[in-house]
Amino acid sequence: MVIPPQNDVDVHANDLNFVAIAENGQLVGFNVLVGGGLAMTHGDKSTYPRKASDFGFIALQDTLALAEAVITTQRDWGNRVNRKNAKTKYTLERVGVDNFKAEVEKRANVTFGESRPYEFTGRGDRFGWVEGIDGKYHLTVFIENGRILDYPGKTLKTGCAEIAKIHKGDFRMTANQNLIIAGVAPEDKAKIEALAKEHGLIAPSVSNQRLDSMACVALPTCPLAMAEAERYLPDAVTELEGILDKHGLANDSIIFRVTGCPNGCGRAMLAEVGLVGKGPGKYNFHLGGNREGTRIPKMYKENISEQEIMAELDALIGQWAAERTEGEAFGDFVIRAGVVKPVIDSARDFYE
Repeated sequence: MVIPPQNDVDVHANDLNFVAIAENGQLVGFNVLVGGGLAMTHGDKSTYPRKASDFGFIALQDTLALAEAVITTQRDWGNRVNRKNAKTKYTLERVGVDNFKAEVEKRANVTFGESRPYEFTGRGDRFGWVEGIDGKYHLTVFIENGRILDYPGKTLKTGCAEIAKIHKGDFRMTANQNLIIAGVAPEDKAKIEALAKEHGLIAPSVSNQRLDSMACVALPTCPLAMAEAERYLPDAVTELEGILDKHGLANDSIIFRVTGCPNGCGRAMLAEVGLVGKGPGKYNFHLGGNREGTRIPKMYKENISEQEIMAELDALIGQWAAERTEGEAFGDFVIRAGVVKPVIDSARDFYE
């Protein structure tokens, strides 16, 4: 579930999603998105990433019945023979969105209304302190790759252990691999902030580009990985920071994600620049997602090296810097400039 204007869990990546709709400060229901999924298989064009379809609005009291109906419809209508085509996204393409939606309405005894208007303006986490409605505070800190370890000059693991000795609330991992020290009592706020700074959990400065970059774990942990992702990301971001600075865009950023295989764990198929591992040091290079997370990127180059990717990005970012309209994001620019075509209907045009 997301609360607009933040799309901080990438709702279009999931089978079943709820977009919270409020009126006069009160939650009244949800827009329901069904059939997202980012996994695919190299060389198998019957598989593809797909963003979720908007089924419409439901009232708050119908939420659980609707969720159950979506799950049971997929249970009964989904492909139980071919695992690669088992997800809800393929069921929607096979039976039709309208037919699936009608079956859900029948099972839930609910009729979808017109989707209520909403806007996504951000996808990342809100770093720093946020005060909750209960008067407690929540501190979100950046954790590169979500890896809480002790590093030279940045003792993240020890810092979390020290904070835990006095913290009476929770530690929560976010969908963007960061950490929330949640439910902090006002009297503990200063002590926790001091410990977080001492141990590098609050860094003096982190670039916008690093905040907007993410990778799956890949090698050596994941046996499905074909290329590096987590271990490659820090150096890749440093190179990307240098390219942005070179073209006068040091304060700008690109949603940049790397996965070691095509199973989608790093959500590269909702990035402005998405790299999907193809072999050691080689990636399929995708462009044209958007900052809001509502568009699938298209393959630009296949099976190219890290050096080739950075050379291509250098040229494209230079073009973006010279030709962008005011405030135009990189993913929108590469489509407007004709570098890649937008993916409108994944089942038909992702591989086109």
